[in-house]
Amino acid sequence: MTKIEKSRRELLMGGAAFAAAGLSVPSALAQQGPPQRFTTGELTENGHRFFGSMSRGLAQVVEEATKRWGQPNAYILGQEASGAFIAGARFGEGQMYTRNAGQQKIFWQGPSVGFDAGVDGARTMMLVYNLPSSEAIFRRFGGIDGSAYFVAGFGFTALTADDVIIVPIRAGVGARLGINMGYLKFTPASTWNPF
Repeated sequence: MTKIEKSRRELLMGGAAFAAAGLSVPSALAQQGPPQRFTTGELTENGHRFFGSMSRGLAQVVEEATKRWGQPNAYILGQEASGAFIAGARFGEGQMYTRNAGQQKIFWQGPSVGFDAGVDGARTMMLVYNLPSSEAIFRRFGGIDGSAYFVAGFGFTALTADDVIIVPIRAGVGARLGINMGYLKFTPASTWNPF
């Protein structure tokens, strides 16, 4: 083999390896893209299993939310507790479900202030819209909690940050009355600091 043939062969092998490496990068990036969407039927079925005997009106609430915001590309199932007397706090934990990244443990907490008093505990399903990646959930989402809509025993609000919308659907026990402003902060680990 001449020196020219050897150089040509090395160049071709190097080019093939480079091309193969280049082809694998887009497929890896495609797997990390935005999570795929969930249908109304899937959300209702998983919600029925989660809420159990409290789930009679869940389908109506999910349908109302999908009419307003479309199909979510993630959802969270968990429990939370909150209390307030003018100032308040909410703490929760659960699992976030996405199609691409599977499920992951998630925690949320947040302060509130307003004309609000009482305590409550709730099972919560949160529909998540326009989530660009699973890590994008870890920030603050603000809203007005008194703007809740009640359908068949379930209440829901909308919290936003940039283009991402989170719609918590709650069914629980307790007594709480009023209107408040606040935010929820999502974290990968539990914390008692609501700020």
